Amino acid sequence: MRSSGSPRVGRRRAVLRTAGAALSLAMAAVLAGCASANTSTDSSSSGSAFKPVTQKNASQITVWADSTRLPSVQAYQKSHPDVKMKIVTYDGSADGSTYLQTKVQLFDRTGSGWPDVVFGSPTDVTWASEATKSGAQPFAAPLDDKLVPQSTLDGFAKGSLTPCQFNGHTYCLRNDIAQVVLWYNKNLMDKWGYKVPTTWEDYEALGKQVAKDHPGYLVGSVGDTNSHESYFWSGQCPAFSLTKPDTLRSDLQDPNCTKMAKLLDGLISAKAVTTKGFFSQGFAKDSGSKVLMAYGPSWYGQYLFKAAFKTPSKQVAAASPLTWKGETTAATGNVGGGVWMVSSHSANLKASTDLATWLTTSDENQASAPTYPAYTKAAEAWLANPVNSDYFANDVSKPFQEAANEVWTGWSNTKFPDATAWSSVVLPALTSGKSLTATLPAWQQEISNEAKAQGYKVVNQ
Repeated sequence: MRSSGSPRVGRRRAVLRTAGAALSLAMAAVLAGCASANTSTDSSSSGSAFKPVTQKNASQITVWADSTRLPSVQAYQKSHPDVKMKIVTYDGSADGSTYLQTKVQLFDRTGSGWPDVVFGSPTDVTWASEATKSGAQPFAAPLDDKLVPQSTLDGFAKGSLTPCQFNGHTYCLRNDIAQVVLWYNKNLMDKWGYKVPTTWEDYEALGKQVAKDHPGYLVGSVGDTNSHESYFWSGQCPAFSLTKPDTLRSDLQDPNCTKMAKLLDGLISAKAVTTKGFFSQGFAKDSGSKVLMAYGPSWYGQYLFKAAFKTPSKQVAAASPLTWKGETTAATGNVGGGVWMVSSHSANLKASTDLATWLTTSDENQASAPTYPAYTKAAEAWLANPVNSDYFANDVSKPFQEAANEVWTGWSNTKFPDATAWSSVVLPALTSGKSLTATLPAWQQEISNEAKAQGYKVVNQ
């Protein structure tokens, strides 16, 4: 997981008294590396076929989940008393933890100990879908290989399983997504006679108008460790685009990158977009009431406006993702989401797969989840739950559902988190007064350095 303001899926709602508490909840609710990667090949090139171990369907299954997912796993156990389960709580790969990978490597050496089902981040899938150094099959089982029906896999939001797909197979089920939409304060927009923008150009113009008419009010922030996912991912900037499983294209001089940087630089100069993070210390108290618009993930409504900013109900609304003028197809980013994997070493693949499927697709579990399910039917049940809709000034169903199918798959799921370079290079530069445009080369270089350290070939065009 990344850091401030990167909510992972699934934290149970709690009463939050401060912005700091909201940040802690958000950090516990979202995973890092929640990107997509369209790098799969035909199954014919995927190497040796999956060979399950001897199945003992009466055996106990071991489940590893973080504390956020624990109630869901316990609910499954309660509703399926015939399934013998051992539940282990671990960090769930939060904050970039490599605990799961380290333990699996140990189990690979000793030949035992693997959990049957694990919750983790999409970044975990990058190593869990690879054969071990000894040539043994990957830790994660290929779920599309006679485990999960294709009809079920087809039921996930468009592109949401892309981070799970490598070498022609699907190695995980997506728990939730955090599609980016345009949030706005409907009361203030109506009061001031502003029209909700539908294009980036309109957003830019309105931001500059707001800065002139209502100084101090904001239309966005680039100061959180996931801000680049809201803006540059949504703008289809090829900062993290895997052209092959071992080759990363990072071209921040691509027009999609430079025009987004230029747009944001103009709004930063006008003081309509802040370089302070929405989740930074003191922001909620000092400026939370002056956020007119925010381009960010679907969890912003509950975790940013309601919990951190304490914006009264029936004021905040959501609109569909923005497009550049002339575009016919919308694209948006994603800021969060976790996955469930089934171990290829499991001696009870049936029970393990049933659990992972129930956790991700069942209305019983997902309708009450605090963040948006990746499975389309479960998302409909989630949207129908008043807990997820009553706070807002409009029906968020349409923009949420549209955005869920418009997440750009060109921002890839890599072996390293996409937030590190942004946090270590870009945010300090912005704080010192440098422009985004001037910082693009340094950002690209840091991404390249991290990628090469992980064994990737890097191309810049």
